[in-house]
Amino acid sequence: MKQRKVSQVVTGMRTWDGAGVKLTRVLGQDNVEDFDPFLMLDAFDSTNPEDYIAGFPWHPHRGIETVTYLIEGNIEHGDSIGNKGRITDGCCQWMTAGGGIMHQEMPKSSKHMLGAQLWINLPQKDKMTAPAYNDIQAKDVIKIKEDGVKVAVVSGEYAGKKAAMQGNFVKTTYLDVTIEPGRTWSVKTPEENTVFAYIVLGSLEIDAKRYDNKRAILFDHGDTLSVTAGADGARFLLLSAKPLGESIAWAGPIVMNTNEELNQAFREIEEGTFVKDCKKAHLDFYR
Repeated sequence: MKQRKVSQVVTGMRTWDGAGVKLTRVLGQDNVEDFDPFLMLDAFDSTNPEDYIAGFPWHPHRGIETVTYLIEGNIEHGDSIGNKGRITDGCCQWMTAGGGIMHQEMPKSSKHMLGAQLWINLPQKDKMTAPAYNDIQAKDVIKIKEDGVKVAVVSGEYAGKKAAMQGNFVKTTYLDVTIEPGRTWSVKTPEENTVFAYIVLGSLEIDAKRYDNKRAILFDHGDTLSVTAGADGARFLLLSAKPLGESIAWAGPIVMNTNEELNQAFREIEEGTFVKDCKKAHLDFYR
């Protein structure tokens, strides 16, 4: 048994995105090599609707998957392949942008907007796959209660239970873990995987050191991970997937492998050929 140790701590920074959404950017372009295949993590935590109701109007994506998971909140969404719906408490939207999609995400006023959007890189061979959408309802998320611990299995597998979503291109384990104060939780992890935790609420103690919320904790290689909740308990998202080890060319909402592919994507956006419903007006805002 090889216990994973903390190898890096990233503190989220408050910023604005979309049409004026206040959020915490945890992972971004500075972290892509260490957190491969995870590209970006934006966290939402607000009781003030003015922080987020401007939303994320129509914008393009290519070369990635976006995973929006809400612990609490309400977001309306739509895309250029005809999908529409809502992400509410305990739900997840897993969108494969593939070769090109336009979508919008418009949060609605709620008591508490709490959750995160994760970007997962697509392998080079799958960058131009057909766009797709997966709607994961709260009732379909496996929930496991243990001694002092609750685990919601958004994707992947835990305790012998497999989620409906496994990740069609990058096999990803996505767990929402709540631990009572002072309790310790351990989990087996594939040794070659990138594994990190984003602390949503409370704090974690790892090797006698405390880590507060709004931080991503990256772990080194190992087959076992153990964490202990702080005095106020802890709620965190645990992500695990095998790194791709591929080159990355990234600008705004497009993530490809070469600058040539990146420039081609923006030419298509400008020409209106990116996807059927693409408009040139979208280009400047997201470049």
